[in-house]
Amino acid sequence: MKRDIIHLHIPAFFIAVSRSIDPGLKGRPVAAAQPGSARSLILSASPEAKKEGVLKGMSVSRAVRRCPGLKVIAPDPALTIKAASSVSKTVSRYTPVWESARPGHIYMDLTGTGRLWGAARDAAGTLRKEIGDMFSLTGTAGVAGNKMVSSIASRMASCGVTDIDHGQEKSFMAPLRVGVVPGIGASGKNILLELNIRLVRDLACLDMGDMRMVFGKRARLIHERALGIDPRPVYPAPSSPSVSEKVVLSADENDDQILLSIIFALVEKCAFKIRKRGLVPKKAGLLIRYSDGMEETKRISLKVTDPFAADLFTPLEALFLKSCTRRVRIRYMRVWFFDLAPGSGQLSLFSSQGGTGERHALVRALDRVRERYGDEAIGYGRAHAGSPLCAS
Repeated sequence: MKRDIIHLHIPAFFIAVSRSIDPGLKGRPVAAAQPGSARSLILSASPEAKKEGVLKGMSVSRAVRRCPGLKVIAPDPALTIKAASSVSKTVSRYTPVWESARPGHIYMDLTGTGRLWGAARDAAGTLRKEIGDMFSLTGTAGVAGNKMVSSIASRMASCGVTDIDHGQEKSFMAPLRVGVVPGIGASGKNILLELNIRLVRDLACLDMGDMRMVFGKRARLIHERALGIDPRPVYPAPSSPSVSEKVVLSADENDDQILLSIIFALVEKCAFKIRKRGLVPKKAGLLIRYSDGMEETKRISLKVTDPFAADLFTPLEALFLKSCTRRVRIRYMRVWFFDLAPGSGQLSLFSSQGGTGERHALVRALDRVRERYGDEAIGYGRAHAGSPLCAS
């Protein structure tokens, strides 16, 4: 069956939300960055700021030199999450199969909903209007037979909605710059430029031997993407009981120690939620998204019986070190625990680890503080060794 995938794209999502609250920000160059230092990096920039040369990842001081009228605002993770949740609720009325890649980027699978919503292009236009009327957020939409092409089409939708007919994915991709193909990365792009390969059509013409010389194990995947092929499904929200935490890093990062400290903090938040429910997880997962759009997802089985004595971080640490094998900075991470079951409630008589009782007392004391003063009131030092977060 031919799929109808819509990608809804709201550029610079946090800035768009801030403009809906403060009309004074409309029509002027705006950027989001952590406050307090001229060396802070730009996290996102409005279209007006981009026209002045302000780019994501640029230092605030350099951005202000390029655009003296730039308005710099501090990111508000709570506001971002609340706005993203409201938009997601609107999207969920159109289809139960939707996936939020990150705030302002939502994939929707409308396959087989023609009698309900009409053509996918019409449904995308209706959704755009509804979100604009309800939240004063302006977005674009791409409609295609797969996620990758719909995402690229949404960024080129000058009239609001770009619809790529089934079977035209290759023709749509051919005249575009090679940089639009996810997973190429900066180093691959530089090699292609040295080979005078600038358009996707030229990339698609390379044989597999040449592709392997440039991309190694990823050669076949990149070749398929250059042809407009992307078999990935839209992943709906899990229906089985699970607990998850995610984070968008304020700056792309590749330091293992910093990344592991962030994962530690995510695991601690998940563990607190799991203990409150009196459950233990049997499985865990880790998703890593690199700055070039490539993703890596791994899952692992856990042997946990006691929610208060369980070490949930060590298996996730091993999973991260196994998953993170590319020399590309990471932008987004998600940790989740699923297949939840009631704990045994029985302490081990022959525990291989000493001090189980002391650990129980410590964990319970920390949980009491969190329940009274909030999740961020107290935590382990390792959880605060990472870089600042943009959203979680």
